[in-house]
Amino acid sequence: MEQLVGRIEERKILENALTSSGAELIAIYGRRRIGKTFLVRSVYEKYIGLEFTGVHNASMQEQLENFSFALKKAINSPVDIAIPKNWVAAFHSLENILEPVVKKGKAVIFFDEFPWIHTQKSNFLTAFEHFWNNWASKHANLKVVICGSAASWMIRNIVNNKGGLHNRVSIRMRLLPFTLSETKEYLKSRSVNLDHYQLLQLYMAMGGVPQYLKAIQKSESATQAIDRLFFTKHGALKDEFKILYESLYDNAANHIAVIRLLYDNGKGMTRNEIISSSHLSSGGTTTNVLTELEESGFVASHIPFDKTSKEQVYRLTDEYSLFHLKFVEKSRATGTGTWLRISEGSSFKSWSGYAFEAICLKHLPQIKKALQIENIYTEESVWRYVPGKGIPGAQIDLLLDRRDRCINICEMKFATDEFTITKKYAEELTQKKTVFADKTKTKKTIFLTMITTYGVTNNTYYKNLVQSEVTMNALFE
Repeated sequence: MEQLVGRIEERKILENALTSSGAELIAIYGRRRIGKTFLVRSVYEKYIGLEFTGVHNASMQEQLENFSFALKKAINSPVDIAIPKNWVAAFHSLENILEPVVKKGKAVIFFDEFPWIHTQKSNFLTAFEHFWNNWASKHANLKVVICGSAASWMIRNIVNNKGGLHNRVSIRMRLLPFTLSETKEYLKSRSVNLDHYQLLQLYMAMGGVPQYLKAIQKSESATQAIDRLFFTKHGALKDEFKILYESLYDNAANHIAVIRLLYDNGKGMTRNEIISSSHLSSGGTTTNVLTELEESGFVASHIPFDKTSKEQVYRLTDEYSLFHLKFVEKSRATGTGTWLRISEGSSFKSWSGYAFEAICLKHLPQIKKALQIENIYTEESVWRYVPGKGIPGAQIDLLLDRRDRCINICEMKFATDEFTITKKYAEELTQKKTVFADKTKTKKTIFLTMITTYGVTNNTYYKNLVQSEVTMNALFE
């Protein structure tokens, strides 16, 4: 079996659950191809007493047939096991098989793609609730893991269950893409050795999704990999967008509509702005869609400085979706060299700036560590001021509001070399800092921090304005 890379925190949680003194019900969810199954198998390989995977769009009868095969495999039976007539009977058979096993030692039951098992009128979830409450929960050696890519179903029916599973889930794990550091480690384990700039380019295009990264070949550059995966006839990621969202959500059209809306409004939108610009209602539909997108890691929300949660701003932060909508969906260019040509155009500049910002917002612990403020209580936020009464507008995409009475205004800039602060940009920075101080009336010391790829040229403007800087190397820590 391939070695598990990264996932240190998640691995520790699962290992601790295995050694706990009571039964555990563990719910793991996350986007398609994020590595949920591989994580569970890697940690619990020696203890899995039964593994059963739901089949998308299969009937109840087909699911039960597959369950009987899983039971047969679990006990190494040379003959077929009778197909249960319903899920109550299926779980009763499972109890009989596992009863002697859990008396001897630790055992894990692993239900993969759990939402797909719950077919219409199958009463699967009701039967599972009874199985857990009346049998499984009474066996301290038993750990039950349920995984699902259908985030909306998992959140609604498991995490926020109001029935028989209410407050029964002992561990809730949202599996997110690899960080830059994990991406580097994962690719290195596959003999893909690229420098930080090349790795950053790959991450900006596809994020830290293990299954996407697995397609990168050790003999190619980032440019070659992006060309092959996105712009060739049989590119593995060329048509992934629609499949991705439809596999995750019921009524995926609503989720895709919000993703497109946030793509068109790169600086972010409030919930009310999203409602007024889309067909979504102001009720629960919008709240559910935004929650599900955020839980899956496609969207991030930040409460503006000195504002309430009602005014939080949502931004598209999924690298793959951003890249697809910007370059792939309407692209007529295909074949070798496509990405190289695109990266020399003006569209590359706007995309790379936005994508780099999104990556920085996902690596705040690394940024704080580089600034040596990781041990200072800090609140992250955004801030924007709409121009009025002769005062220019201002947008700050990352504020680090520190308990030690300091605030870092962070400017995130992607560049292919050292970034240079020009006279014009220096005036913009000065104006932004002035407007922020004036409108917020803050009494805290304001530091200007530059977050760039290769650092900032040490010219007069830099010396007069910048107090600290972070380069892309720090994001890989």
